[in-house]
Amino acid sequence: MSDGQRTEPTNEQVAEAEDADAEEFRDDDAAGGPMFSAYGIASAVLGVLSVAAIVFGFFLWSGHRDDTGERRYLSRVMQTAAEWTGVLINMNSGNVDGSLQRLHDGTVGELNTDFDAAMQPYRQVVEKLQSKSAGRIDAVAVETVHRDLDTQPGTSRPVVTTKLPPFASRLDAVMLVATSVSENAGAKPQTVHWNLRLDVVNVDGKLMISGLESIR
Repeated sequence: MSDGQRTEPTNEQVAEAEDADAEEFRDDDAAGGPMFSAYGIASAVLGVLSVAAIVFGFFLWSGHRDDTGERRYLSRVMQTAAEWTGVLINMNSGNVDGSLQRLHDGTVGELNTDFDAAMQPYRQVVEKLQSKSAGRIDAVAVETVHRDLDTQPGTSRPVVTTKLPPFASRLDAVMLVATSVSENAGAKPQTVHWNLRLDVVNVDGKLMISGLESIR
């Protein structure tokens, strides 16, 4: 065969060429495979879990902070009720006027307006007995909690039609159990048991008494 003549490839050469092309195709396909490895997917999952843990931790901390603030507020409410009641149960003939003035200064709403009528029974007892009383608070507990008085969600605060000031933002009912001992010269001491329900309202950040009820 002369140099000018073309030679046809043999069947064996054709097969080898096809095998080489197939191998190259597989290599290219492997090189263009999935972009994310198992390590990358695991890292992404861990990242999502970390974010979720941070968010959960924030809400947990926020809830704990709110609970702590609520407990502190209710402690103030009970202290306010106890101090006001302490003045009432320790009222005697020697301090009746000053005690009533202190009690009146700590009231608001209907109790403030009708204070004289509400306190008349207590005043009559003190003036009649002419005794010295010493009282103590035995137990204090919050009964109910009402926030944002007379306000519907999503609406502005309407004008309050009762005698409670419209800027009173919260009301808590407090139950108190107290004991006082009245002593008269030459007479046997008398023990008086008190069961009271007081309404404590938040008026522009100041806690005041808006209701008084004797529970039998």
